[in-house]
Amino acid sequence: MVKKIEKDQARFRQIVRGKVKKNLKKYITRGELIGKKGKDFVSIPIPQIHIPHFRFDPRKAGGVGQGNGEIGTPIGRGDGEYSGEAGDAPGEHLLEVDISLEELAQMLGEELELPNIQNKGKKNITAQKDKYTGISQSGPESLRHFKRTYKQALKRQIITKTYNPKNPIIIPVREDRRYRSWKVTLEPESNAMIIYMMDVSGSMGDEQKEIVRIESFWVDTWLRYQYKNIETRYIIHDAVAREVDQETFYHTRESGGTIISSAYKLANKIIDENYNPSDWNIYLFHFSDGDNWGEIDTDECVSILENHLLPKVNLFCYGQVESPYGSGQFIRDLDDYFQDEDKVVLSEIADKEEIYESIKDFLGKGR
Repeated sequence: MVKKIEKDQARFRQIVRGKVKKNLKKYITRGELIGKKGKDFVSIPIPQIHIPHFRFDPRKAGGVGQGNGEIGTPIGRGDGEYSGEAGDAPGEHLLEVDISLEELAQMLGEELELPNIQNKGKKNITAQKDKYTGISQSGPESLRHFKRTYKQALKRQIITKTYNPKNPIIIPVREDRRYRSWKVTLEPESNAMIIYMMDVSGSMGDEQKEIVRIESFWVDTWLRYQYKNIETRYIIHDAVAREVDQETFYHTRESGGTIISSAYKLANKIIDENYNPSDWNIYLFHFSDGDNWGEIDTDECVSILENHLLPKVNLFCYGQVESPYGSGQFIRDLDDYFQDEDKVVLSEIADKEEIYESIKDFLGKGR
C-alpha cells in the first residue's frame, strides 16, 4: 500500500514538473540552469508554489514561547521599536527544487516533440545488467516475494491440517519464504561522441558565445539522456584550429580572421585517430557568424564535409549566430551544396529567443 505521504510527494512532483514545463522556453533561452549544473541535478527556482507550513492557532492566542506574554508582544526583534515601513507590493514566492537532468531531457523531448535517436554503433565494451529471472528459497529481505511466500505458507498449513477456514490466519515460517532471483548479463552499450566547434574570431562577441554556450548545454542534456556513454571534444578556431577543454571553449577571447576548414580538418583527424564510425554515433556541431576567408576556403570546407566527415557521422549541425560584423554567407553556401543531404542540418540563430527552435532543428530528425 502506498503511504499517504508518498502520494502527496508524487503529486507535488507532478506540480513541479508542470511548472517547469510551462516555463521551459524561458529557462532554455535565458540560460538560468547552466551555472547551477551539478553531477545529476540542477536547482530551479519555481514561482507561485505554496508548500505546507505551521501556523498559530487563533483560538490559543497569547504567549511568546517562553512563559506568559501579552498579545502583540514582538518576537525576535529585540527590545527596540521596529522602524521599517510597510510595503504595498506583493512578494514573489520562489521555491528552489531539484530536477534531474534526465527529467529535464524528458521535458525537452516532450515540449519540442523530439524523436528518440536511432543508435548506429556499438562500441566493444560491455556493461553488467541485472535481470530478475526466477524465484529462490534464499535472498535478502528486500527481495522477498510476498505472494509466493504467502502461497507457500498456505499450502503448508493445508497439508499439515493447521489451516482453519473460520480463522484464516497464515503465518509463514522460514522455510516458506521465497525471494526474487536475478541473473547478471553482459550487454554492449551504445556510445556517442560529440565534437563542438566554435568560431572565436574577432567578429564573435560575448553575446554570440553565450548563445553557443546555452544551446550546447541543452543539446548535451538531450544526447546524454539518449546514450549511456558520451565523449565530448571541443575545437575553437579563427585562422587556425586547436582542441581545448570545456572551460577554454566557453571563455576564450580571441581575434583575427576566420578559416573554417582548419576546424573541419582537425575534427576529421580526431575521428580517424580515436573513433571508429562503426562503433560510435558521431555528432558534429559547428557555430559561427558566417564569415569565412573567401570562396576558396568555403570550397575546401565543402570538400572535407562531402568526402570525409559526412560518411562517418550521424549528423552535422551548423548554427549561424547573427553578428553585426559577420557577413552570414557561409550558411547560404552550405545550403546550396547540401540542400538534399539528410545528415546536414542548418539553423540561423538571430538571438537567444531563437535557441528554442534551433534545438528542434538540430535534434528533430532523431538521427
